[in-house]
Amino acid sequence: MKRLIYPILVLLAVVLFNASCQSYETYGDKKAKERDAIDKFITKRGIRVIDETTFNARGKVTNVDDNEFVKLTRTGVYMQIVRKGCGEPLEENRRVNLLCRFSEWDILNDSLLLCNNEAYYFYSSSSGGYIDATQYVDKMSVLRSGTSYQGSFVDGMMLLFHSTSSAVPSGWLVPLNYISVGRPKSVDDEIAKVRLIVPHSQGTAEASANVMPFYYEITYEREK
Repeated sequence: MKRLIYPILVLLAVVLFNASCQSYETYGDKKAKERDAIDKFITKRGIRVIDETTFNARGKVTNVDDNEFVKLTRTGVYMQIVRKGCGEPLEENRRVNLLCRFSEWDILNDSLLLCNNEAYYFYSSSSGGYIDATQYVDKMSVLRSGTSYQGSFVDGMMLLFHSTSSAVPSGWLVPLNYISVGRPKSVDDEIAKVRLIVPHSQGTAEASANVMPFYYEITYEREK
């Protein structure tokens, strides 16, 4: 009987070991999964990707009617400039507060996570009820140094729900090299708006840790 039990136990151990190895995802596996999810998202949304050479030759614009996004090689971010915005680009070596409204879409799970640019309600334990997210305007403090930017959230939903870090995701800062961030002074002035596909390396701390890509629609406006 003992001779029979031992081989069975060995076989069971091998099966459990193989099962654990199969369920374990390496970083490379997660990156491949992310890449596949982004490709499927691009196809599903009917996005036409252009390269930076084409983008630069056109004066750094994307054709919204054709649903064009430029893939920025250095960051891996896909960007569509819906509106370039009024005012001027951010000044160098000056800290400026920007006001943002946005929606955040989890690409892997195909679901909307956060939104303050249209009706969206979330439960607040402090108030004991549901709050309209449009009451929140995200504020971030940004400093430009050449073509590099550093930013931190001061207030808003990103700070509230991504509380592990107040740092602005690098992907949110990428468009600042291509848009103007002023305040409307006439009925014809429009604030800047972009759409972004942000890989985990350019995302929030949670996105980076879990190798998750996100889709954003964001508007940018100078506070004052």
